[in-house]
Amino acid sequence: MTTKEKRKPGKKRLLIATDAFLPRWDGIARFLHEVIPGLKEHFDITVLAPAFPEYSDHEDKEEGYTIIRLPTFGFRVGDYHPPKYHCRAVREEVKKTDIVWTQAIMPIGKLAIWYGRRYDKEVIATIHSYEWELAMNALSRWNILRYPLHGITKMIANLLYNRCSLLLVPNKETAEILSFNHITVPKKVVNLGVDIRRFRPPRSKAKAKQLLGLDPEKLVIGYAGRLGREKDLETLFRSFRKLRKEHDHIHLLIGGKGVRGYETLFADRPDVTFLGETDEIQTYYQAMDIYVLPSLTETTSLSTMEAMACGVPAVTTKVGYVKRYVKERVNGFFFPKQNSAVLSLRLETLIKNSVMREAMSQLARKTMVDNYSWDRTKREIRDIFLRRSPIEKRAEQER
Repeated sequence: MTTKEKRKPGKKRLLIATDAFLPRWDGIARFLHEVIPGLKEHFDITVLAPAFPEYSDHEDKEEGYTIIRLPTFGFRVGDYHPPKYHCRAVREEVKKTDIVWTQAIMPIGKLAIWYGRRYDKEVIATIHSYEWELAMNALSRWNILRYPLHGITKMIANLLYNRCSLLLVPNKETAEILSFNHITVPKKVVNLGVDIRRFRPPRSKAKAKQLLGLDPEKLVIGYAGRLGREKDLETLFRSFRKLRKEHDHIHLLIGGKGVRGYETLFADRPDVTFLGETDEIQTYYQAMDIYVLPSLTETTSLSTMEAMACGVPAVTTKVGYVKRYVKERVNGFFFPKQNSAVLSLRLETLIKNSVMREAMSQLARKTMVDNYSWDRTKREIRDIFLRRSPIEKRAEQER
């Protein structure tokens, strides 16, 4: 389906090529959902996005920009239906645009980068993850293809990202990791932020729990986001089941959609509430007392920032930029990857100590309000696109 707005004279054309988009909610989809409204005034926007078969009944709303949906393959890779390689459709849209903006190097993103360079367009890519780690961890830990896939994906990322004009990275650490892996194009740090007006503590925690059908007397431990294998939710589940034997007043809340194995794991359990996707994800965070991110790989983890903005202390692995904004025993705790025993100890500390939990809740909120403004993120992205080529047409094609 396509929605359109009449193009205003003088507007630059911006093509957003993304392999993740609404109505499938994940970090990239939520990022674009927040950013695009601030760009519509300045650009004539076209979005190339997948037509996910599980959302076949979805109709795109009139949002003031064009959406072109491309069919996907019938099979799934982990929790994801990959788009087919629609070379002609992507090529024609690239030829008509001024700036190509990609969000990942799945089929749509790959083709957009390739044709963008071929037709001498400004190609800007936002780095949301380390694709080689994401690809490897999308497979089960016993799959013999994990490490070959890791190497192949890293080679592809190196090839494609070095064809871009500029990479937008969420933090300095990500820029350094990309450079270490021989991705040499210029990089601009644009820290992710949180809409603190939308993501805020509830007026009543008890009512927030009741809104989701939860017992307001229960202490809710939760996770919300995409249910991918790299999120390692088995570790959270093992830890919860261990704690449940001694603390019958705790409850587990899982929100999101993804790998079917996870959906089966959490379904039909009296001590677990498993909810699907929602465009009001703040209601999930507001019902939680503790947020857990057991992830094996992240760059920033928007979901953790959103939970903290809602006044929820975070217990997380030391992944990506998370270790910069989560402070041990200040607004959260860390635990080693795949270590359910240590996670249990960290959770038990917060379960038993309501005073510490409340103090961490307030400091989690304060961390986001003081340092991670979503308005600043949107402004920086807008300004980058409004300026002429960020690197002066690759230094005028290397002179």
